[in-house]
Amino acid sequence: MRGRGNARSSRALAVSWRPATWHPRLDMGHLSRPRSSSSHRTLPHLFLFFLFVGPFNCLASYSRATELLYSLNEGLPAGVLIGSLAEDLRLVPRAAGRQDQQSQSPERPGAEWNPPLSFSLASRGLSGQYVTLDNRSGELHTSAQEIDREALCLEGGGGAAWGGSISISSSPSSDACLLLLDVLVLPQEYFRFVKVKIAIRDINDNAPQFPVSQISVWVPENAPVNTRLAIEHPAMDPDIGTNGVQTYRLLDYHSMFTLDVEENENGERTPYLIVMGLLDRETQDQYVSIIIAEDGGSPPLLGSATLTISISDINDNCPLFTESQINVTVYGNATVGTPIATVQAVDRDLGTNAQITYSYSQKVPQASKDLFHLDETTGVIKLFSKIGGTVLQTHKLTILANGPGCIPAVITALVSIIKVIFRPPEIVPRYIANEIDGIVYLKELEPVNTPIAFFTIRDPEGKYKVNCHLDGEGPFRLSPYKPYNNEYLLETTKPMDYELQQFYEIAVVAWNSEGFHVKKIVKVQLLDDNDNDPIFLQPLIELTIEENNTPNAFLTKLYATDADSGERGQVSYFLGPDAPSYFSLDSVTGILTVSTQLDREEKEKYRYTVRAVDSGKPPRESVATVALTVLDKNDNSPRFINKDFSFFVPENFPGYGEIGVISVTDADAGRNGWVALSVVNQSDIFVIDTGKGMLRAKVSLDREQQSSYTLWVEAVDGGEPALSSTAKITILLLDINDNPPLVLFPQSNMSYLLVLPSTLPGSPVTEVYAVDKDTGMNAVIAYSIIGRRGPRPESFRIDPKTGNITLEEALLQTDYGLHRLLVKVSDHGYPEPLHSTVMVNLFVNDTVSNESYIESLLRKEPEINIEEKEPQISIEPTHRKVESVSCMPTLVALSVISLGSITLVTVMGIYICLRRGKKHHREDENLEVQIPLKGKIDLCMGERKPMDISNI
Repeated sequence: MRGRGNARSSRALAVSWRPATWHPRLDMGHLSRPRSSSSHRTLPHLFLFFLFVGPFNCLASYSRATELLYSLNEGLPAGVLIGSLAEDLRLVPRAAGRQDQQSQSPERPGAEWNPPLSFSLASRGLSGQYVTLDNRSGELHTSAQEIDREALCLEGGGGAAWGGSISISSSPSSDACLLLLDVLVLPQEYFRFVKVKIAIRDINDNAPQFPVSQISVWVPENAPVNTRLAIEHPAMDPDIGTNGVQTYRLLDYHSMFTLDVEENENGERTPYLIVMGLLDRETQDQYVSIIIAEDGGSPPLLGSATLTISISDINDNCPLFTESQINVTVYGNATVGTPIATVQAVDRDLGTNAQITYSYSQKVPQASKDLFHLDETTGVIKLFSKIGGTVLQTHKLTILANGPGCIPAVITALVSIIKVIFRPPEIVPRYIANEIDGIVYLKELEPVNTPIAFFTIRDPEGKYKVNCHLDGEGPFRLSPYKPYNNEYLLETTKPMDYELQQFYEIAVVAWNSEGFHVKKIVKVQLLDDNDNDPIFLQPLIELTIEENNTPNAFLTKLYATDADSGERGQVSYFLGPDAPSYFSLDSVTGILTVSTQLDREEKEKYRYTVRAVDSGKPPRESVATVALTVLDKNDNSPRFINKDFSFFVPENFPGYGEIGVISVTDADAGRNGWVALSVVNQSDIFVIDTGKGMLRAKVSLDREQQSSYTLWVEAVDGGEPALSSTAKITILLLDINDNPPLVLFPQSNMSYLLVLPSTLPGSPVTEVYAVDKDTGMNAVIAYSIIGRRGPRPESFRIDPKTGNITLEEALLQTDYGLHRLLVKVSDHGYPEPLHSTVMVNLFVNDTVSNESYIESLLRKEPEINIEEKEPQISIEPTHRKVESVSCMPTLVALSVISLGSITLVTVMGIYICLRRGKKHHREDENLEVQIPLKGKIDLCMGERKPMDISNI
């Protein structure tokens, strides 16, 4: 998976200004190429025009070349801003027709040019693949084609010069990888020819890789300690700098080797194998390990290969005999050419170092040499000539085993010759099993009683009884074969196992009554069969790996043994069908790896089978189980069940009461998944239980003081380093009816209001105004008069919804004086409404002539009978029910009388108002009546006269 750099490239940077005189010899080949837009199609015409006027404007300040250098990471997505040419070139807008741009001071970005600037690449080339240029703003962005530094500069780059709109440059003496662009700034009066260099920075997106998967190193077994051997095929990494290969290491040193890394002048690192102990090929001739190359990225990426260290043989062993002397008996009538004995020495070396030649010592008499021939290669001693009557009875043959650069090993063969007058018994073999050069070959799986050979025992003299038996150890039996005489059958007595013993040597011995003995050696070589399954060292392979591992991470090296020989004992390793596809198993080395990152939260345990298969025909196999446990890392932040929590709590909720549970989870395990909760703000009021996540308030909450709270709760896990997250909690206090209505007007029970006798019925006189701090139905207020005192206090009515007090009936002469109304202000709270009372004092008179008198009346305790009735708020107008009258004439008469009365009252009211208005105008033109919260009230239809309200 390709690594990514920063989400936004680092802008560069080094902007160098290099003025140059414009020359008409521009690259017209690039300018004449077709353009996809209209601005591009007009570009060649502008250049042609500029070509003609160029010689006259060669001193213009805009005709100069400029270089810009940017840098960005490889592998960035499309749309990343590389740089703004307009800003980095410090192009300053100017007014139309002004020629001197250099004299202007910089202005804010975004000011308009007149005519507008145009930015374009000199020719398209490869620019459309990697960058896009905004023709108006001059902003340079990455395109949809991802920039790969290794593909650009290691494969296709190198040495490109300026000339195209974009090219690739990679200097062989440095690690710089450049994209080169030519940009034209138009129109002509602002012309610039800009060279843009974009340096591509390397990121660690390539893992080291060895050119071969198997690396072999040969080390002489006599290599001294600290011998250094260069390992061929070092790992390659297309990345550069610290992202390239930094170090090598061995997975298993076997306590005999270590690894060192040397760096040359070019910065190339070569691994060297160093011998740490004394080697002995005869003890162990091969070591297998894994060599790992690691780069310097963060995190580092790894590459591996199998390193096989083979120990080469030297001639450090000489031939040895297992015994110093052998005794041989030869009968005088033995046939010439008959082998009488074989000497065999052993050399533990290999190849030419183990070649042995046999020879007689110089002490052996020539007569013995002529009688007994020694094969210098095989060590077989044969009778070379017929034994005569004058031959010595005993011969001492001293035989030397010679090896390259060695002192010969010595063995003595003492040969005794027995002279016979009569011929000894004869043993004639007839082989049933496969026999080659005196060796019988049997398969190890042959059944019991498998016949090997028939032996016929003869007495040449024909007058002696011959006996026969089998000499030697092994699962064999020699028995007479009836009904024939002197016929014996050699057969097996039990199954043979190649893995226990591969070679047997037995002898069939015959002797007659005269004591003459004869022996026939039978050599049996077992042939291996594929009768053994590969065996894993452990049937259950338990492994652990930490999650978020690097790709192709090493898990273990499987090892199975097979007791069979040759290719039948060669084991290959395979994954079982239940193994996930991202696990890999090298069939030769048995190295088990995982190609992807494992996530414990996605899956914690893997269990699948692996097979060990030998190369026999048919092959045999065995199965082991791999149990892999993914260890947890703290890679998951605590997660709240909801982003926002909302709780509704009634006000006056008791302190440390349970408001609600904050649920949070963490996908990690153990301490990494343990989560502690804490209140970030308002911790002086609220507290949270870490174990249960229960949110509590330390104190009782009052909605009237604060109706809602916004908290931030932080969850922190127990990992190292710890991860955290926050959640928003909104606590809304539900209102309860804990506040009675508060009367704002009248302000006291001692205040009073002057009501003129001329006040028309239905006119508002004053109001009772109250508020309730509660909300909802707890704040819905109803007004009612529960007590009255005065000349005719029932003349006044209060609106239960608004609290407005109006005059119901016209005031009479007898109504002059103080009217006292006890008003009950009640809310609609649940379960029990709350209320307040206030005294409304109305003084009916033409004027306030004696305030002291009124005050004395107010100080007296009023004798008011309380009328307990619930105030009713009517949303719709109340309609009175009118009973139907069956008498129609009566209804008509009442209607006529009512119409006449209304007309008379209206005329009288107008007349009274006109007289009163003139009277008041004469007495006091400045007298006003102020009714709180309702403004000024028109008491008469003809004119508006204010009245005073006295609050005492």
